[in-house]
Amino acid sequence: MIRYAVIGAGWISQEAFLPGVHTTDNSVVTAIVSGNTEAAEKLAAFHDVPYVCGYDGYDGYDDLLASGRIDAVYIALPNSLHADYAIRAAKAGKHILVEKPLANTVEEAEAMIAAAREADVFLMTAYRLHTEPGNLDALRCIRAGEIGKPIAVQTNFCFQNAAGNNRLKAEHLGGALQDAGVYCVNAVRHIFGEEPTEARAQHHWHDDDPRFTEVPATTTATLNFPSGGVAQFVASFAIRETAMFRVMGTKGWIELDPGFRFEYGTTMRVGYDNEIETTLFPQVDQFGGQTSYFSDCIKTGKEPVSNGEEGLADMRARIAIEEAAPAGKVVQIDSPARDHYPEMSMERRCPVTDRRLVLPKAAPYLG
Repeated sequence: MIRYAVIGAGWISQEAFLPGVHTTDNSVVTAIVSGNTEAAEKLAAFHDVPYVCGYDGYDGYDDLLASGRIDAVYIALPNSLHADYAIRAAKAGKHILVEKPLANTVEEAEAMIAAAREADVFLMTAYRLHTEPGNLDALRCIRAGEIGKPIAVQTNFCFQNAAGNNRLKAEHLGGALQDAGVYCVNAVRHIFGEEPTEARAQHHWHDDDPRFTEVPATTTATLNFPSGGVAQFVASFAIRETAMFRVMGTKGWIELDPGFRFEYGTTMRVGYDNEIETTLFPQVDQFGGQTSYFSDCIKTGKEPVSNGEEGLADMRARIAIEEAAPAGKVVQIDSPARDHYPEMSMERRCPVTDRRLVLPKAAPYLG
């Protein structure tokens, strides 16, 4: 069993990661690191986690890394803290699974990647959809040419984010683009199987909503690809829930809805002229799936497809979108081509669990 420490015991750890690990057959949580000892101890008792510690001081994070209690860390801290905790884990010889976005800046992401390489450990960006059956089958259909050449993609990921959430704070790299928009960027890169070259974008602040004083409420963006493909997406913390993508090709179209949520199974529709084929995929535990996949990579020594460079590729597109939005201009994206994209061997069908404890003050956000 690969032994994990959960770093940051907030909502996503409580709602999704801790329950998900129970659905795997190769992973276990042996430590929780949190600034709230009382909450961490409640979670540890509920999930049979033997060790709890704080971030600093005696019996803190660095002591845990040196203790021999864990093999890997799952980092679910605010975005601004990802790099520090990941690099410290790498230097201690621990594998790293880190939530999206990978880091605040390209320089931080590159430092994380370099630290993992130097320590000969794996750094994986937590792309749970890379193991989800519906998303993988949609990519298989596209790559098999079932809708011809993909030309245009429309995608959106929108939901109402609660006031006070750290995703609404500029100091933590908040905003819908950095959270929900990452899913849209990641999806369209894999749909076209190449990296975007240009970005256009616009931020919408919703001045009448007090939640959005520090970060935009909604971001709309257009990405151009070398093959001539174009993708448009909407990411928002102010629009009622919607999470889907539609790919239009020379022979047909394919749609996945919901495409980005973890609470439901996915539905895929493929259209050819007047014929529409519908496939319903079962709900799986996506957090269990991504953890099971990462543990398999650790055990076999095969680097995960969703590695640090994968997270960095999304970051380059995201940063270009951020630069394009206020200026209303086209921004070039210089991102190296990748030869690894999610494929069917990554699929994991971990059963859904209802074993979870969500504490009253855990503020919801998506991971």
